[in-house]
Amino acid sequence: MERPLLSVFFKAISECETPIIVAVNGPAVGIGLTMLLHCDMVYARKRAHFRAPFTHVGLVPEAASSLLLPLVVGNAWANDLLLAGRTLNADEALASGLISRVYEDDALVTESLKIAEQIAGLAPNSVKQSKRLIRGVSTEQIQAQMKREGVVFAQQLASAEFKESIAAFFEKRA
Repeated sequence: MERPLLSVFFKAISECETPIIVAVNGPAVGIGLTMLLHCDMVYARKRAHFRAPFTHVGLVPEAASSLLLPLVVGNAWANDLLLAGRTLNADEALASGLISRVYEDDALVTESLKIAEQIAGLAPNSVKQSKRLIRGVSTEQIQAQMKREGVVFAQQLASAEFKESIAAFFEKRA
């Protein structure tokens, strides 16, 4: 099952030369979490939480998260998130390296905008080149991993275990 709009979106954010700053104001679950891996700075309010429940619904990681998450948080945290589907609170996400800072709920947007304005005032080519160097993974590697994941993701969408997990969810059973 092709998901062209998501593919276009993830290609765009993974190749974006301008820093992407995100303020997480609630749950970042599934694609909401994997999207963060393509962003440069992620700030969250104290009550935010983060989860990648792919295996809980019979699916596999997507959007190059099987490549990027271990690079960002290390294998132990990545396995906890991607295999076990563990939910991280904001403090755990900060400790893991998934996010950059945690703010009080009322300060999240204000503080995130301050940082964005600061970066916007810097030398643009210096920022662009620094972002490219910091990433450490080529956009070609990211695109290739997204393609590999997409094939397996589509297979899982058609699988009996995915259908069973969806049925169990709607029937409110394990």
